[in-house]
Amino acid sequence: MRIIEERVISLEDVLAEFISHTDSAISELSMEIREFKSHTDSVISELSMEMREFKNEMQIFKKESEENRRDMNRQWGELSNKMGTMDEDLISPATGPVMSKYFQCEILDRSIRKLRRKNGRSFEVDVLVVSENKVFMIEVRSTPRTEYVKEILNKADEFKNFFPEYSDKEVIPIFASLVFDDNVIKYATKKGLYLMAYREWEYMDIINFDDIKRNS
Repeated sequence: MRIIEERVISLEDVLAEFISHTDSAISELSMEIREFKSHTDSVISELSMEMREFKNEMQIFKKESEENRRDMNRQWGELSNKMGTMDEDLISPATGPVMSKYFQCEILDRSIRKLRRKNGRSFEVDVLVVSENKVFMIEVRSTPRTEYVKEILNKADEFKNFFPEYSDKEVIPIFASLVFDDNVIKYATKKGLYLMAYREWEYMDIINFDDIKRNS
């Protein structure tokens, strides 16, 4: 009986030691897990901060790039205006995307300073753009004024007299410049004349297209 008691005591001691070791191992493992979690949280926090900083830097870079592009467009426009090359440098290259966007047409032919003479009279179009069923008479002015609106519309009425080969096409006059004052925009829109200019110095665009469509 004593031997059995001693074995039971011995077994209890072993079990107690096992439980003690197990508790110690679990405690150590829990500490390691907490340390790992703490380290992971720290890494994630640091990474999140770096990502926020990177995002902020990219936003600043994007803003500066847009400002630089607008400033470059402004300077290029002013230089072209001074040199008298606005027709070929700014207006003509923009006609492709602009006409495609607003009139859903493909350009078949494009001319700069297209001149015709008839009965002793001269008729020159600054930028002439031809599509399948439309012809765009684009008149460029470095300093746009309201009186040019009526002048261009009257010129459009005479267009087919000098260019009879386009008699089967719709003539669409467009007044182009770098920028327009509000009074010119309002008057041209009232008269149904499209205005082509820089849209916030980012790209050339027809700036009163929707207003004319609403009024028509």
